[in-house]
Amino acid sequence: MSTPAIQSAVAQMQSMASQAAGAQHKGQHLSTAVGQGGFANELQSSIQRINRLQQTANAKATAFQSGDPDVALNDVMVDMQKASTAFQMGVQVRNRLVTAYKDVMNMQV
Repeated sequence: MSTPAIQSAVAQMQSMASQAAGAQHKGQHLSTAVGQGGFANELQSSIQRINRLQQTANAKATAFQSGDPDVALNDVMVDMQKASTAFQMGVQVRNRLVTAYKDVMNMQV
């Protein structure tokens, strides 16, 4: 990275920091919403995407097993791997959320 690029990045970070400090001093609250719907809607849409991936993979596997000439084995395997990876990611996110919830509940007030 060149020196002008580093200086530009530092200047941007400083302007963001001053904007954030100004917003906190004025008593403005930062929004914790993700996108339009918030965290719960994002979580629900992620679960729905994982479900769609699993349904697509199962449909392709069934079509391949029934002898559909338009479905190749490599497509079935790729879709099954995508669904498996997405499911494992969902399980890890759930585990992290449960751990965070337990940590918050165990905090002394």
